[in-house]
Order: sequence, then C-alpha cells, then structure tokens
Amino acid sequence: MIIRLATPDDTEALLAIYRPYVLDTAITFEYDVPTYEDFKSRIIHTLEDFPYYVAIIDDKIVGYVYASHFHPRIAYQYLAEISIYIDQNYHHQGIGKKLYNLLEETLKKQNIHTLCACIATADTEDEYLNNNSMHFHEHLGFKLVGSHHHAGYKFNNWYNMIWMEKDIIPKNDHPSPFIPYRDL
Repeated sequence: MIIRLATPDDTEALLAIYRPYVLDTAITFEYDVPTYEDFKSRIIHTLEDFPYYVAIIDDKIVGYVYASHFHPRIAYQYLAEISIYIDQNYHHQGIGKKLYNLLEETLKKQNIHTLCACIATADTEDEYLNNNSMHFHEHLGFKLVGSHHHAGYKFNNWYNMIWMEKDIIPKNDHPSPFIPYRDL
C-alpha cells in the first residue's frame, strides 16, 4: 500500500468511494452525492490548511482521510475534525489505521492537540448503519465526549450523532500556534 497526498485530479476516484456512503448508508447524513466540481472544491479547500491523504493498492485509490478546522474561531485552532472513508471492498485490512496514524503524525507537526470525529450511530443497527465506526475509533484511542440523539433523519429512520476525541499533544499553558500544512 502506498499513501500519498491527494490532488484535485483524484476527485473522481474519491467520489467513487464516497458515493455508496451517501446513497446506501447513514454513515454520512448527506442525501445527495456531491457534484464533481463541489467535491473537487472540498479537496482544494482542505489542502489549504490540512493534509488530505489517499491510500493506493495496485494503482487504485482505496481510501482517504483528511482533517479540517473544527470551528473558525481562533481559540479552536488546536482542535481538528477528521474524516475517513474506505472503499467498501477494502474494509478490515488495516488501511484506516495506517491512514489515521499518518494523519495524526502530520497534525502533531501542525500543533493540533486534539482530534475529534463526528460519527453517526444507531440505537438499533440496520442495513444502513452499524456502529463499526464508533468501535474503530475506540480501538484507536478515541473517547466519547458527547452525543445528539436522533440528530439525523435518513432512509425513514432517525440516527444519532456522537462526538469522539483523542488528545495527541499534551496541553500546556503556552501552546505553539497552528501551522497550516502548506507551511510545514
């Protein structure tokens, strides 16, 4: 497996991974698959401040991970929201863990202290959502910090949204400021 930085030229491959999550699952609360241009814009915007990594096996992109600002207010500069999507044919092969590990190491260099993940969960697992993402994050050291019950409605069902977090740099009284990825 090769991991490299995403480029706007990867848009169609990344959309191909994301599309079934939108159309067939409640993992994302989007109803409509983003357009090519919208998704490309998301990649470009992310790369302004954060890494956006893709995993490649046999010349095929099989997963991606990226970070984003949790909130635009400056005091939140030490907290980054992270997202990951793996081609559904490549689950349970360690790809997600490898992508997260690389992202975490890069975010430490950017002076990010805490990672947070917004995760859809189900009271009762169904064909659209299981709680594997929550368990995956627990396995990587994330802790539950909050939840919104019945926060999203998709496929004629209500789903929960939880927040999980992981500290990656110890807190101190004089943290160094956030460094945009492009400035590393």
